[in-house]
Parts: sequence; C-alpha cells; structure tokens
Amino acid sequence: MKFKDRNEAAEILAKKLQKYKNSNAIIMAIPRGGVPLGFIIANALKLPLEVILSKKIGHPYHKEFAIGAATLKSRILSDAARNVAPQYIEDETNRIKELLKKRYKMYYGNKKPMEIKDKTVIIVDDGIATGNTILSTIKMLHDEKPSKIVVAIPVAPPDTLRKLHKSPFIDEVIYILSPENFRAVGQFYDDFDQVEDKTVNYLLNKAHAK
Repeated sequence: MKFKDRNEAAEILAKKLQKYKNSNAIIMAIPRGGVPLGFIIANALKLPLEVILSKKIGHPYHKEFAIGAATLKSRILSDAARNVAPQYIEDETNRIKELLKKRYKMYYGNKKPMEIKDKTVIIVDDGIATGNTILSTIKMLHDEKPSKIVVAIPVAPPDTLRKLHKSPFIDEVIYILSPENFRAVGQFYDDFDQVEDKTVNYLLNKAHAK
C-alpha cells in the first residue's frame, strides 16, 4: 500500500484518532512534513494545532545519525553521544538553538505556544525512520507533564515501532503501515514533495485563526 499524499494519510489517521475528538488534547506536529497532516487531523478532531520545535543533534561523522536532540529549553543525549567530544555537542546545541529561535519567530511571531501540562499530546509526523529523534523529543515533552503522550504516524518500520512501544514516556502508538521492506518514508507516498516554511506558516496561521 502507498498513500496518494500526506492529505490521504492524515484522513486515515484522523479516523483512527476519533476517540480524542473535542477532548482535552492538542495536536503537536513535527515540522515540516508533519504539519499538513497535523492541520487536517486537528480540523477533523476539533483540536488545537501546535508545532514541536526540536532538532536532532547529528553525529560529527554521520550527520543523519542522531546522538540526541535539542529544543529551545533543553537537550537530551543518547548513549551514542558517549564517545563524542563535549565541545562538538556544545557547539551543535548552540547552533540548533539559534536555528530554532529563528523558526520560533517565523512560526509564532510574538505568540506563545500553548501549555501542554495535564493535556493529552498527540504527536504527528508523516512517518518515522529510526525513531531516535522523536524518542529524544518525547522525553523532553514528558518533562512538561502532559497527562498522556500519543504518537500518530502513517508509516514506520517494525523495529522502530517496537522502540516506540517500549518507551516509558509513550502511552499509545497509532499507525497505519509497518512494512518490513522500509528504506525511507517517501517510498510510501506517491507525492512526497518537500513542505516549505511558507506552507507551515500558512497552515499554522489558519489553524490559530479559528
């Protein structure tokens, strides 16, 4: 099975998330690819939409491999960071925080994001490959004391789903596809064009205007 595009994947996920309609929940989309899905799901469930501003800290010799993640407020490192120079980690964290500050201003302007304390947080992305970045991000979100953390994704490989299910910070994982022959998220979409910042801005402004 393949999704026609992110919209189709979002519509299927929204049906699987019906029990959260009109509840004390918030849709938190991972930019940029998760935002079109988050927008459709938030509309369908009559819930507010926010974005998660976090970014992985890549290994110095293999940038795609996450050794941790950083948000504007905090940082978390995985075991893979043990043999990485502390100075590199410090420099990368500062660089990421600067980038996230710019994104924050672009996406939120002078508005503050919603509090997630005591709310059900539904994290949405267009798919997950290794899961390392999202797991680091979820640990940091857990510190903000939401009542429940749900991960909703169209596609992820079986070993990644096992990692998500094992996480002590995730209460529920909702997915559509879990193929053994997983190479990349885009492989399961007919249309997987890159989502631009201007699209993220447009969707967030539209969601916040309601």
